Amino acid sequence: MSVTRRQALARSGAAAASIAFAGTISELFAGTAAAAEPGPEAAAGTGGYGPLVPDPDGLLDLPEGFRYRVLSREGDELRSGEGKVPSHHDGMAAFPGRAGTRARTHLVRNHENRPTAAIRVPAVKDLTYDPMGMGGCTALELDAGNRVLAEHVAIAGTAVNCAGGPTPWHTWLTCEETEDKAGTNGYTKDHGFIFEVDPYDPRRTGAVPLTAMGRFQHEAIAIDPRSGVVYETEDAFDKPFGLFYRFLPHKPLGGRGSLRAGGDLYAMRVPGVRDLSTVQETGTTFHDIEWVPVPDPLAKQTPIRFQDFGPKGITHAQKLEGCYWGGTSVYFVSSFAKSADGSAADHYGQIWRYDPQRRRLTLVIVFGPNTDVQLPGESPDNITLAPSGGLMVCEDGNGAQHVFGLTRRGEVYPMARGRQNIGTPEKPEWGEFAGVTFSPDRRTMYVNCYTPGTTFAVTGPWRH
Repeated sequence: MSVTRRQALARSGAAAASIAFAGTISELFAGTAAAAEPGPEAAAGTGGYGPLVPDPDGLLDLPEGFRYRVLSREGDELRSGEGKVPSHHDGMAAFPGRAGTRARTHLVRNHENRPTAAIRVPAVKDLTYDPMGMGGCTALELDAGNRVLAEHVAIAGTAVNCAGGPTPWHTWLTCEETEDKAGTNGYTKDHGFIFEVDPYDPRRTGAVPLTAMGRFQHEAIAIDPRSGVVYETEDAFDKPFGLFYRFLPHKPLGGRGSLRAGGDLYAMRVPGVRDLSTVQETGTTFHDIEWVPVPDPLAKQTPIRFQDFGPKGITHAQKLEGCYWGGTSVYFVSSFAKSADGSAADHYGQIWRYDPQRRRLTLVIVFGPNTDVQLPGESPDNITLAPSGGLMVCEDGNGAQHVFGLTRRGEVYPMARGRQNIGTPEKPEWGEFAGVTFSPDRRTMYVNCYTPGTTFAVTGPWRH
């Protein structure tokens, strides 16, 4: 039996944002820290931190008691002197300091740069894959007060670095959301790969594509910390849409550089389901999920989603984006599906849970459109676990952009609202949020504004 919950959001001033979803909340957080007994927010009857207070500096609205620090902005000089801070801040992860510097935090930040990007990731010797690639990652080292101690290029010469995910051995897997081959857009090498980035010393990982993990429009990854299996989402822009993959490494949980040893790539087949958008009832569960070997992971002639997976076909979904591991399962997001684009049905966002031990897939959350209140930006994107349990969700769509919180009791609340207008007074637009993550001590939320590229550190009375 599914449970429907509706919650109004962001009633701070004249404008109000709102969201609605239907879902089995207890299922979403099963086996995670968020499944613990309800915290003090439950007794107070709300999971939020109150209305958003307009920022007098016009950058970031937060609840009372919270404050932000701008760590880095597009066009500023990198502290390393290698060039300017690149454009299009996207996926990001935070890592603990090394021995002797435990109080420090290391951030690795993606730059989703296409050939038209205003500011490329500077091409640095031994860290550049393709000199014609504009994307890559930068790394920041922060002290306990979130002051920037260092900022430098971590990988360059890649393309459209959208999201990715951390490994259990504290490296970052950055994902190229493209399948352009050499000769396209001036590229000298094929693109569409995953690269491993060491946040402490990027030269230890270099710029080596993990080719066995597939060449496609990657979005995000999550790793099963017990088995080392890597799950991958594909955000393909056209029909047939992307697939959900698993990669079985030859050296599972082998530490930095172990994924270069290769492995086997599979795509998920849900028996009887060609398009996940057709599943509309939360709590719907599919058993005996199949994993089909990918015929040509390098997509030498044909993109993987077009390849022949046999008479049963394969299961597709539009806008497969965020991905994370929680408890005993991997969760992944389909940000939206539109029949006008070629999807079999419409929705404004789904969150799925796959339990590998039981080979069971469950639709946990559905966002609109068959509700009387809808997410204004239409779709959830990046997601991360919050300190008090529940999730933080980056909105990806039109209108004012928010970071929303979702508690384990099913309440939805605004955590941040962007104020950077990148449009015109007649047609205002706001830069979307991306890369939301928390410091290892859970006392700081880091989040990016995509355009103009800005990285924020948000501190305040977080509930733990």
